[in-house]
Amino acid sequence: MALKGTLKDFGIADILQLIGQQGKTGTLHLKASHQEVHIHFREGAIIRAESSTRNKKDLIGTMLVRAELITEGQLQQALETQKRTLQRLGDVLVDMRAISAEKFKQLVQLQTTETLFKLFTWKTGSYGFEQTDVEADPSFVPLRAESVLMEGFRMVDEWPVVKKKITSYEMTFERLKELPPAPPQANEFDAALDDAFEEKKEVSKGEFQSVGEQERKVYGFATPGRTVRQLIDLSCLGEFDTCKALCNLVNLEYLRGVPGTGKGMELDRDDTFLERAFAVLGRVVVALLMAGAVGFLAVKADLGGLKLGSASASTYSDPAAQRFISRQQMTRIESALALYRLEKGELPEKLEALVDVGLLSLDDLRYPWRDGYFYRRNEAGSFVLLPPLR
Repeated sequence: MALKGTLKDFGIADILQLIGQQGKTGTLHLKASHQEVHIHFREGAIIRAESSTRNKKDLIGTMLVRAELITEGQLQQALETQKRTLQRLGDVLVDMRAISAEKFKQLVQLQTTETLFKLFTWKTGSYGFEQTDVEADPSFVPLRAESVLMEGFRMVDEWPVVKKKITSYEMTFERLKELPPAPPQANEFDAALDDAFEEKKEVSKGEFQSVGEQERKVYGFATPGRTVRQLIDLSCLGEFDTCKALCNLVNLEYLRGVPGTGKGMELDRDDTFLERAFAVLGRVVVALLMAGAVGFLAVKADLGGLKLGSASASTYSDPAAQRFISRQQMTRIESALALYRLEKGELPEKLEALVDVGLLSLDDLRYPWRDGYFYRRNEAGSFVLLPPLR
């Protein structure tokens, strides 16, 4: 092994960051108690993740049955064919016309990402990275290690808020009112216009919509008697995104939660661990952003113009540096707005409300500018967030 050790000395986030930044090709072997996961990389991107100790309920065939995409009979028939022909299970199911190739690809992607995100709950274990040729899975779209880290950071950050509303896997729901009609699809001209102003669009929209696509999908499955666990299986969105959509629907009073009698969501999500994971992932994300900023400034900015002794908005004399850092800061503000909405059920009227509840400081609402960010809450439940006019 070219790289090995224990997770107490070098965490999952640090390992993924190192392999991703160095663009390595090979396999990362992870072991913890009775669990074993193998992550395959090609030039720093994750192309496959396997669990040699995966529970039966997490096998791709069982996931397809639980999602009601195929029947148990179709699965058994496909497994028998697979034994005779040694074909991939997905190819057999597609040839049987039991499922489309695109839908199977979606479930493979979901299975892999769920395996990856569960790694962030590992408290102990060992790792070893082996540089070797790896075979890509045609059913999986490669993932950048950085994107996995950012998503893991978001999930760890928001899980405590979601847990306040979605308290048990056995929880069920009652519909209180119907969803509003879906907004009309944008025409080709609008799409082209959006592409032309992609950067502006990105910074002016929130992470959450009042009723987004995921909320509509989960609402459609949330019939009386269906548990959170069943909704996770049926929606094919993953555990976190399904629970987050349910939390939004409860906050917006489209659904009412009915407490279940099963175990709560404390499994691998205790507050003490979340605090530790948040701290580790926070350092990783900051490191990624700082590395990107330094690389950008080295090429584009005059480093001599940066007065690093002060954190005020006036310390940055290079406009390019200010714009770059501002985009990262706006992402942080958008995340704070999303958390505020989850907690309060609506967006704040002013950004200062984020300071009042402890999500941001006053300096965050101006950094790296002298003036504050422009913010406006829309009636449709979205918002506009822009840097100050210069």
